[in-house]
Amino acid sequence: MNSYISHWRLALTAGAHSAYHIRRIVRSLLIEWELAELSEAAELGVTELVANVVRHVPDRRCVVVLLRLPGGIRVEVGDDHPQLPLMASELSLESEGGRGLALLDAVVDKWGVGRRSGGGKTVWFECAGSPLPETPGRG
Repeated sequence: MNSYISHWRLALTAGAHSAYHIRRIVRSLLIEWELAELSEAAELGVTELVANVVRHVPDRRCVVVLLRLPGGIRVEVGDDHPQLPLMASELSLESEGGRGLALLDAVVDKWGVGRRSGGGKTVWFECAGSPLPETPGRG
């Protein structure tokens, strides 16, 4: 594992093809971190969160963060829009969207939403994988 890269961050204005490019980066990092088994869930999760930015955030600006944790990974997508996402249970049966977070809930180990200081929110998820190898002098 490349111990120099334990996180990745990208600030962008999301567009129609952003999720495709971000998925490729996520997949590459997971392979580098020897966590390829998390790729399917992480790619689906980041696709959903970036799609939500494209659909619901007026200026489409966001920050995507991927962190290597001792027990797996954490992905965060933050934006400056104050509206929090709604779960499918909070939507009407006629709603055309809003099922993505239920799908996210089904494929990741945990997820949540937090308010950002200064406004906006961060939607995050975690996927469990192999623990980081012990490094001499690390405790």
